[in-house]
Amino acid sequence: MGSSGMKPLEENAKPPPPPPPSSFSENWKERMLIPTLLAGITGGGVGLVSKHRKVHGLANISTTYATNFSIVTGCYCGAREFVRVVRKSEPDDLVNSAVAGFGSGALLGRLQGGQFGAFRYSVIFAVVGTTVDFATIKLRPALSNFKESIFKEKEKKPGWLKLPEWSPIQVLDEEALAAKEAREKELYARSALGKLSKEES
Repeated sequence: MGSSGMKPLEENAKPPPPPPPSSFSENWKERMLIPTLLAGITGGGVGLVSKHRKVHGLANISTTYATNFSIVTGCYCGAREFVRVVRKSEPDDLVNSAVAGFGSGALLGRLQGGQFGAFRYSVIFAVVGTTVDFATIKLRPALSNFKESIFKEKEKKPGWLKLPEWSPIQVLDEEALAAKEAREKELYARSALGKLSKEES
């Protein structure tokens, strides 16, 4: 009776709940702000080589391209994060990218070109956005290894960034800094004595 009435502890124990998905506000700069700024910079660069720069002016066309690229990327990244939060999925889930591309493309395409524009832009945004996110996921380890190697080299060689001798900006060692301070004190003392002698006479 004692053994049949008691259940083993293993049956009563529930597995630990899965960790909650990261919130919308967590790492928003990395997932939304930085891509939007990079898209704006890219748009400005595209405007610099655009064939319309002679007609509209270089500054106007570069600003227009930069603004449009930023708006499109901001809408896409915002939609991707919204879909991620609603689906409670991981940030690297490509389904989020496809749904966000389709939704943001449909919205912006509808504003730009009506119903046909909505369909066309939704397909373009879904394909391009998912492709860019897939490439980013695949390139992230290589970029992090590159960044780590740069910082390791910096730690090994603390003077890895050296300015040329002719540069007006110089990083002084302790001896040179002490000599400079001594010269400045001497010059200050001379100028103070010169002012006193002028005032006395």
